[in-house]
Amino acid sequence: MGELSQPVLIKKGAEACLYLAKWYDQEVIIKKRMPKKYRHPKLDEQIRIYRTIHESLLIHEAKKAGVPTPLVFMVDVKNSTIIMEFIRGSQVKHLLGIVSVNERLSLCKKIGELIGKLHSYGIIHGDLTTSNMIQAHDGKVYFVDFGLGEKTVDLEARGVDLHLLKRSLQSTHFKYANECFEAIIQGYSRVFDIGTVRSVLDKVREIERRGRYVAERG
Repeated sequence: MGELSQPVLIKKGAEACLYLAKWYDQEVIIKKRMPKKYRHPKLDEQIRIYRTIHESLLIHEAKKAGVPTPLVFMVDVKNSTIIMEFIRGSQVKHLLGIVSVNERLSLCKKIGELIGKLHSYGIIHGDLTTSNMIQAHDGKVYFVDFGLGEKTVDLEARGVDLHLLKRSLQSTHFKYANECFEAIIQGYSRVFDIGTVRSVLDKVREIERRGRYVAERG
């Protein structure tokens, strides 16, 4: 991989590990998908290779849609590894509770608009949480971790994306979850017409009802 410093593990996830390193004197994130012993080795390799290629393509597609994402410097298909730009900034997860009300609502509107750009371009993030959004020092909000993403314009997929974000707000930022989600929808409405927004919100409510039904039956 060229001039790569000793990587430092910063996050160990269910599917992949993230390392911080220097590559040709530039700070980078190395995302490496780890083998799963419960899968057949050949199948496991195929899955990791596919997801590595697919994620790097989605990161590039999101950028074309006008959504800031890390630059991908290298994709090592054989080792299921992506080397990408390290974004200096703060996770939105840590910002929402410390900024002013106006700043929080403005940030959420910006996030909503970016989600709208993704969806209008046929990209579903798949793991929309405030942990996967980073506000850089220049004010841009970057979306990261497209490992569960997909290309589709399906209404159900859009609804699931926003439902997941709403649940994330309720669990992590419960004091202002409602106002944040409303601001996100305002930003989303900058991209889509009112009819489309209503359809997506109807789908979010339908997904919520399904969840309650399952919980009650359980």
